[in-house]
Order: sequence, then structure tokens, then C-alpha cells
Amino acid sequence: MPIEPARCQAIFDQVADAARALGIADVEAIIAAGSSALTRFANNAIHQNVAERSCHLSVRVQIDGRTARATTNQFDDASIRQVVEESVSLTKLQEPDPALLPLTDPAPAPPVSRWHEATASVTPTDRAEAVAEAIALVEEAGQNAAGIYSTSEAVFALLNSRGVFAYYPETMANFSITAMAVDSSGWAKGSACSYHDLDPVAMARAAAGKAHFSREPVELPPGAYTVILEPAAVLDLVGQMFGDFSATAISDGRSFLRDRIGQKLFGDNIAIYDDAYHPLQAGAPFDGEGLPRRKFALVDQGVVRDVAFCRQAAHAAGVQPTGHGFPLPNESGEAPMNIVIAGGATPIEAMIASTARGILVTRLWYIREVDPYEKIMTGMTRDGTFLIEDGHVSRGVRNFRFNQALPEMLSNVEALSPEERASGEEAFDMVVPAMKVRDFHFTEVTRF
Repeated sequence: MPIEPARCQAIFDQVADAARALGIADVEAIIAAGSSALTRFANNAIHQNVAERSCHLSVRVQIDGRTARATTNQFDDASIRQVVEESVSLTKLQEPDPALLPLTDPAPAPPVSRWHEATASVTPTDRAEAVAEAIALVEEAGQNAAGIYSTSEAVFALLNSRGVFAYYPETMANFSITAMAVDSSGWAKGSACSYHDLDPVAMARAAAGKAHFSREPVELPPGAYTVILEPAAVLDLVGQMFGDFSATAISDGRSFLRDRIGQKLFGDNIAIYDDAYHPLQAGAPFDGEGLPRRKFALVDQGVVRDVAFCRQAAHAAGVQPTGHGFPLPNESGEAPMNIVIAGGATPIEAMIASTARGILVTRLWYIREVDPYEKIMTGMTRDGTFLIEDGHVSRGVRNFRFNQALPEMLSNVEALSPEERASGEEAFDMVVPAMKVRDFHFTEVTRF
């Protein structure tokens, strides 16, 4: 464990003593510590192995409606006193905030176990052996492999002078691989709190298969197509809207959900909720204010039901906070961070079999917002885009650029696979299904 609970308490006791010596009663500390290691490979060879240990202490005090935060990465007595003094000095420079609430009272979150000794103990040799197996499979297919294999362990703790002690340890493993051929490529990625739940060889096999089958891609005209989006593609695209499920964002006028709570924006088969305790999730069961994360429905049968509330936004609205606030002070307020999009019972193979003509998409990238209110996004397909004909994947196609409104897309979902933990590159990891979507808008063919 990077830092034990008793050590966190001892550090906070020093923080509180230093604050009291300055006449400050209200003080909060966030302690984060961890280690991470990464093995990077390209051109079918490992070329980098790095490791890092880090720790930091972030102190926030409240004085007469003012607050500010100071941070250090030194835990000796003098550094702890200094960071408290800096927090006090910064706080006294602030203007009073009439909306600032007292420090959080204790509200323990139900415990979750996501720290695995085996993952924390993975060695460079362990990672190298797994990478070597993955590379061998891609190399045997006449392709070049590139990617990363990382493992980490971390602790996040939040303590305050009102008695809050929230402590969360976690381990994480990530594997990503791209298989590259002359005119095609394939990709796969996964993450898990236990490295035993990752299968690098299976991911390498999937990436190599996509690169092989998408060789000599044909060019199709832009237009509206039936598409089957694999979970990573769903995550990276739909994930662009969850920052809008925030009471603060709505109040600020920067959410597409302004004046739309309770409206039906998506199809009957779309249900989305936030659940920090889902067995495929990761992350602390409490938020940056020390409150337990509450499971709640964002969307039910296509209707927008609720959004995340930090303490301040909840107080202003006269509701209970959901436990999704960011550490204070901040300008963003809150956001749901443990997204689950409920799946269905149709595996991808059955989606393909039911499609007369369509496009199978492995992943999307370079996703950007075109229209914030209609939530129109643009981006491109990548690393495995295929033509479906008469219920079969027939061949690879040149990649497309798309322009797609998310409410329209989520109103046109014809089938959902069972949900799974997915990893992408444009949004944080979520639990999502694959989706079969009609009338997905491809606007042009890319140059690769």
C-alpha cells in the first residue's frame, strides 16, 4: 500500500495542529500517493520501461467565507507547516464567497475493494513476458505491434477537522495494442483493477485480426449508414456528453440539458446511470468533498431524469447532493464519473447477422464538439472499419469522418449488446454496450 490509513491520520494531525497554531479551525487535507510503471513497445520490440512514485498533500482552509488550496509533495514537518501557511495566506487574499458551505460532516461511504496485491506486485519482467507473447502473435501475422502495458497502485484520502476520514486504495492495469499492416491497422485496449482480468494475447489476436481483414480497403461514398459501434467507439462518442449532466453546468448555461430535465431526448431502450459500486467500475466511492457517491439514474427509457449535484449546487436547489463534487475550490462543480449504459441481449455477431448493409466501427478518434446545444460531434473512424453485406463482414473500408448529433444517435439505436467495461482514448473508462445505430452520418472519406 503506498500509504497506510494510520500514516494519513498522522499527517492530517500535523496539518490540523499547524492550522490551530495560526488560529484556524476549519481545515481539510487531501492525501494522494501511488506508484506506476509502464512498458512501451513499437516495431515489435519493447523500447521503454519507466516507473514513477509520487505523493502529494493538498491543504484547504476556510476563513470567514473564504477558501483556497495549497499543495506540496513533501511530507516532512517543515513542509507540512509551510503548506498550511500558504493555504492560509492564499485564503486571506480571496473575496468572500456567500455560497461557500461549512466543511463536510462525516458520512462514510460503503466500502469497495479494488486493491489487488498481485497487481501491485507486477514486475517489469511480468509485463515484458506478456508483451512478448502479444508481439509474437502480431509478428506472426506479418504486422508491426505498438502499444503499452502499465500497472499502478494508488491511495486517495480526504480528511477534515469535522471528522471526515475517507480512504480509498486501488490498483489498475492497462493494456493497449495497435497492429499495423501495409494499408490497414487494428486496435484493442482494456483496463482492470486486477491484472488477472486482462488478456493481452486475446487483445493482440483481435487487433491482428482486424488489421488482416481490413487490408486493401475500398472507398465508399459518404452518407447515412447503419453502423455497429463496438463498446470503445460508444464510450468515446457518447462519453462526450456526461460533463453536461451537472447541476452547475446547467446553472452556468453550458449544458445542453438546460430546460430539458424530464424531457425524452433518446430512445426507449436507452438507460444510463451512475454507479460507483458496479462490479466493473473503478474509482473512489466518495467524491472530492468527502461525500459518498450515490447511485442515480441519468436517463431512463430515453427520458433525462437527474444530474449530478455537488453540495453547493444541491444547497442552492434545495435537494440532496449526489456525491459527485470535485475538490474545492473549482469552477466545474460536479460530474458523474461512474457511467453505466445499460445493455441488451444482442451480441455483436447477431447485430452483424441482422444487417443487410452497414459499417462496423472499432473505434473513433479526434472527436470534437460542433454544436454544444444539439450536441453534434465530429470525428473519424480508425483501426478497423468494415463493410457489412448480407449479414457478414465482407471487407475493410477507408475511414470516414462523421458529424453526428448524440440525441439523434441515441434515438436511433436498434440493438444493444450486454454491457462491459470499455477503454478508449477520448473519454474515461465506462461500462457500456455495443450499439447498432441506423442513419449514422458519415460526411466524408479520410485520406487513410
